[in-house]
Amino acid sequence: MHSSYRRSIMLSPYQVKDFVNAATKCDFDIDVYNNRYVVDAKSILGVLGLDLSKPVTVEYHGINSEFESFLDSLAVAC
Repeated sequence: MHSSYRRSIMLSPYQVKDFVNAATKCDFDIDVYNNRYVVDAKSILGVLGLDLSKPVTVEYHGINSEFESFLDSLAVAC
C-alpha cells in the first residue's frame, strides 16, 4: 500500500480542467479539500464546487511524476 501525500495548491477556475485531466491519468485515489468539504479530484464538478479563492489541499495515495510536476506549478509557498 502506498503512503499518503498532501500538497497545498492554489487553483483558479481556469486551471480546473487541466487539474482534473492530470488527476484522471493517475491510477490511485486523489482527494481535494478545503475546510470540511472533500471531493474526488477526478470530478470536474466536484472541484469547481470548492471555494477556489483560497488554497486547497490535495491528498493522494500513490506516485505519478507527471501529476506531481503539475502540482509543483500550482504549489503554495509555505
